Amino acid sequence: MSETTLLPIATGRRTRAQLKALARPLRRRLAGAMLLMVAGTIAGLVTPPLLGHIVDLATSGGGTTDFVLTGVGLIAGALGEAVLAGIGFALLAQVGESMLAGLRERFVASALRLPLEQVERAGAGDLTSRVTNDVTVVAEAARSALPEFVRAMLTIVLTLAGMAVLDWRFLLAALIAVPVQAYTVRWYARRAVPLYAKQRIAVADQQHHLLATIDGAPTIRAFRLAPEHRDRVGAKSEQAVDLLLRGVALQTRFYARLHVAEFAGLAAVLATGFFLVRGDVVSIGTATAAALYFHGLFSPVNTALALADDAQAAASGLNRLVGVADIDVPEREPAVIGPGPDAVVVRDLGFAYVPDRPVLAGVDLTIGRGERVAVVGSSGAGKTTLAKVIAGVHEPTTGRVEVPAGEVALITQEVHVFAGPLGDDLRLARPDASDEEVRAALAEVDALGWVEQLPDGLDTEVGSGGHALTAAQAQQLAFARLILADPPVAILDEATAEAGSAGARLLERVAAAALEGRTALIIAHRLTQAVTADRVVVMEAGRVVEVGAHQDLIKQDGPYAVLWQAWSDQRAHS
Repeated sequence: MSETTLLPIATGRRTRAQLKALARPLRRRLAGAMLLMVAGTIAGLVTPPLLGHIVDLATSGGGTTDFVLTGVGLIAGALGEAVLAGIGFALLAQVGESMLAGLRERFVASALRLPLEQVERAGAGDLTSRVTNDVTVVAEAARSALPEFVRAMLTIVLTLAGMAVLDWRFLLAALIAVPVQAYTVRWYARRAVPLYAKQRIAVADQQHHLLATIDGAPTIRAFRLAPEHRDRVGAKSEQAVDLLLRGVALQTRFYARLHVAEFAGLAAVLATGFFLVRGDVVSIGTATAAALYFHGLFSPVNTALALADDAQAAASGLNRLVGVADIDVPEREPAVIGPGPDAVVVRDLGFAYVPDRPVLAGVDLTIGRGERVAVVGSSGAGKTTLAKVIAGVHEPTTGRVEVPAGEVALITQEVHVFAGPLGDDLRLARPDASDEEVRAALAEVDALGWVEQLPDGLDTEVGSGGHALTAAQAQQLAFARLILADPPVAILDEATAEAGSAGARLLERVAAAALEGRTALIIAHRLTQAVTADRVVVMEAGRVVEVGAHQDLIKQDGPYAVLWQAWSDQRAHS
């Protein structure tokens, strides 16, 4: 088994550069959001001075008109804060969502170009956790945490400025809390950044083992390996939970230290107000306003510092998303064969998933245009790997593969039906296909009848959450896509595996119709598929050991004759 090599994780500097690039087209909207939030914050900061003014009016015997006007000012300030800051908050959230959408698009584009072997080395859990958990964390940060943090920081800065306007000594008293808060944040960041990174990796590892266990459930049950795999998944889950609990404990200590800073700062502001009022430097109302200002800092300061927790998680997720989005995957230009009788030429092909452990070695194969070739062999002979290398899924370790200009289509047993209208699913093969062309392709694979009986025909929602299709129906859609795409070369790898069920003859006819007029390479897991092929290629241990027509090979005392006899005996006894 190959050693796990996780997908790249971007540095903080690289992530910041990406965010700046994503924000550049949105700078006007961002500036407008910031102006609205500043205006809304200033409107909200009139409340403490007005309340302090009411205290002064009460102590000096102010008139009713003064009280009413002050009350009107309080209402106007509250409304102004709600409207202006609310609109600014929404605009800032839109900017964050737009930036995340751009990052997601880059991530998906890069992920789709990743070589399959790189994804396999990283483990399925690494990529899926990034596109699920990390995207969720970052999306939540963009949707709420970022606007909340900006609003909190604006409130803090403008409130401290307001305290300085009241009297500079109030500002100095309030700043007593800053060293404790700064130390707390620094202390927390040193511990949180590596902890959250470990959490992400642990969750990815947990998902990888869970997915592998679910995918391999039949084999696990057959070999009675359930206890071992259950214990393995349990151990990975326990590791992830342990890291989560360590994060909770770290947060508890973080908040406890913040409370110490709050109480120290409030005590300093109250003491300053007492001495300033006693010395007739400020009024009681001014001292009250200063105390209210500082008390009003509790929520935004706690919000800003608490969001450091979300920021660490979001930063970790961003680094992982940018790490994949930044992968430079050069477009591999396959060797294109020129005009002539041959459609596929394989020369001295070698491939290894793990260095020094070749799966294919010295494979030579030529397929003529319009020829249908079946590849057979025992399990582990390298048939599927050969198909993937010719299709371009894997890059050859050694040797060369030449194919005609145009797509080489690979259809496997694992057919994915995309969520959405059935017609859109088929048009993935040819976006400009008309309804008539789509129906014609369905008719060729004997699927038009049951498609027209669906609730909404081609508009019926299929895939996740939509109308459920059988495995055979999904395979028919795959062949219909093949017809619409119209590639010169088609490769089938166990694409008619469902033919062992009640739909055997149907899928065989469907495959024959879809391959009509094309060069075809068929990975024949059932030897009946080799009977109708123009030639049969027999593989053993990653090498081609026999080539010829079915009728010629069964007359020889070779590997294919042995395979055919065993297959015939099995069918006779079944």
